Amino acid sequence: MAGLWPEDVVAGMALLAAGGMGWRMVAGRRRAATEDPGSDPARAAPPSADALSRMIEVLDLVPAAILVLDAGGRILHAGPGAWELFGDSLGAIVRHPAAQSALLRLHEGDRAEVDMVLDVPVRRAVRAQFRRVDIGRGESVVLATLLDVSEQDAVERMRTDFVAYASHELRTPLAALTGFIETLRGPAADDPPAQQRFLGVMAGQAARMQRLLDRLLMLSRVQMSEHRKPRGQVDPAAVIARVRDETAPLLDGGPATLHIDMADDLPSFPGDSDQVVQVLLNLIENAIKYGSGESDRAVRIGLRVRQAAPSAMVGVDVGATGGARNGIAFAVTDNGPGIEARHLPRLTERFYRVEGTAARRTGTGLGLAIVKHIIDRHDGRLTIDSVVGRGTAFTVWFPLAG
Repeated sequence: MAGLWPEDVVAGMALLAAGGMGWRMVAGRRRAATEDPGSDPARAAPPSADALSRMIEVLDLVPAAILVLDAGGRILHAGPGAWELFGDSLGAIVRHPAAQSALLRLHEGDRAEVDMVLDVPVRRAVRAQFRRVDIGRGESVVLATLLDVSEQDAVERMRTDFVAYASHELRTPLAALTGFIETLRGPAADDPPAQQRFLGVMAGQAARMQRLLDRLLMLSRVQMSEHRKPRGQVDPAAVIARVRDETAPLLDGGPATLHIDMADDLPSFPGDSDQVVQVLLNLIENAIKYGSGESDRAVRIGLRVRQAAPSAMVGVDVGATGGARNGIAFAVTDNGPGIEARHLPRLTERFYRVEGTAARRTGTGLGLAIVKHIIDRHDGRLTIDSVVGRGTAFTVWFPLAG
């Protein structure tokens, strides 16, 4: 079995199923001809329909993502494994140019393998193996075995991205540390006050690198699971309780205050509770960072939770498209300096930071990128509404079930 491809096993079972059905039908015709000399075997039902039905019955028992296609590449049947793994994306997979090109070149007995990438609604890497199988009377179907290789694709992309991003973003703090170390060894070697000042700056740069590495690892974990829809249920009240507890250390003794306004009896929604909490924490941390540069005002952060349709959201839409059904909307607002409109569409890009802000100096530029990947995984939506001098509102929406 070590040398067999998954589609070899599938094709073998399909051939056995089709062949077995064909043999039984031939034997049936012979019995009928013997019992009724006037019967005409040529008028019997074509074997291909029955053979196809039997083949599908057998293939549905195989724990794999299997499609049965006609000669033109149209889906005749999708097995339970295919529906569970790919759902509504099956049509996009079959219509993908790489799949269509392979199907056009496929002759009876041939097999082909193609790799495809689907970018909507989230990036998914799919490996498809096609094989044309004869089902009798000169007719054939194409068996397609689909493999989800999104995790392998994500690992490879993350390895490349990590090297590129880390080398770029770590260069500045490392250069600062190197410069201060040289100063401590030279001019400041006998200057204790200067040493203490430089050591404080060095500690800050080291903390910055630690935050960057933590965010990169978090982004990697989020990307690894983005193609898998969450299977849990999220209780909005429980989420808000966790957010209140986890933001307390950030707010204690600082200029920012958090005011929560949540409707009663909100229903649960499908999702990953830990990731939903992470989204709100990232948004609240951003509100603290952006507002902290305004020394003449207290930072007031609002967290409002309501049941709403996505059409009720206002602002620049930078998340997934969402749907028409109701969902739970979490709005994080602040009275900070606001963000110019030209920056809003790019805020969820990795390492994008608005020039001239406190967050530009202290942030990693990854918090909103993480938020967007989590929202995409939940088929949610993110909008940003900001007015310079008045503040910013980030609204995240997660759909209810059904």
